[in-house]
Amino acid sequence: MYEQLKIAVVQSDLVWENPELNRKNFSEKLKSISESVDVIILPEMFTTGFTMYAKKVAETMQGKTVEWMKNEASKHNAAIVGSLIISEENKYYNRLLFVEPSGKISIYNKRHTFTLVGEDKVFTAGNEKVIMNYKGWKICPLICYDLRFPVWARNTEGYDVLIYVANWPEPRVSAWDTLLKARAIENMSYCIGVNRVGIDGVNSEYSGHSSVYDVLGNTLTTFKPNKEQVEIVTLEKRHISGYRNKLKFLDDRDVFTLQ
Repeated sequence: MYEQLKIAVVQSDLVWENPELNRKNFSEKLKSISESVDVIILPEMFTTGFTMYAKKVAETMQGKTVEWMKNEASKHNAAIVGSLIISEENKYYNRLLFVEPSGKISIYNKRHTFTLVGEDKVFTAGNEKVIMNYKGWKICPLICYDLRFPVWARNTEGYDVLIYVANWPEPRVSAWDTLLKARAIENMSYCIGVNRVGIDGVNSEYSGHSSVYDVLGNTLTTFKPNKEQVEIVTLEKRHISGYRNKLKFLDDRDVFTLQ
């Protein structure tokens, strides 16, 4: 049981539809992490940007990016987290991978595909909420648009950390800020949002606003908008247990079944 979990949040620009160059760029960024960490989190579709041309850039679970994630996890002795486009059984998934130093891989397929740009027409939606147990911490990983659906994120499992990897555009970044904070408060868990910066291949602009919130909704990071940056935050188990024991709000949560 680890009382602390040290997280490296990587806020980065992405090269449009160029997995090889993105892998190279992230390798360099990870080299800059000078201290030992437990988890390294990259943005959504970190090898391509948020493209709907899945056929052009999709990889398999035996592909180069999965192998790269395994190698980096082993090299840094840290779990690597991020989503990419995976082709499987003639379907495309916006799939988050949680790759441990041992080589173990856990996956989460994005449940809420972004209908505004037709993600639902290209990608198959996931239907399983996944809780990953790592170093004695229960982690719930979600992807971008999932943030707008609090029922899907509701902490019925007693998880400790909620993670959102994203390509969340600048025009709606105030919603990103507000909803991340709300998810932390209502679920009495740490909530981590990792967003990209820069302009993508369809001229969508991203300003980052990556952040880590504690169970009371306090911000633990100091990311600057529009800047590539890596921040390291230490999460504390006693912070969660202390406030959950004192403020038993989760005891009063609604019981429900998802259809």
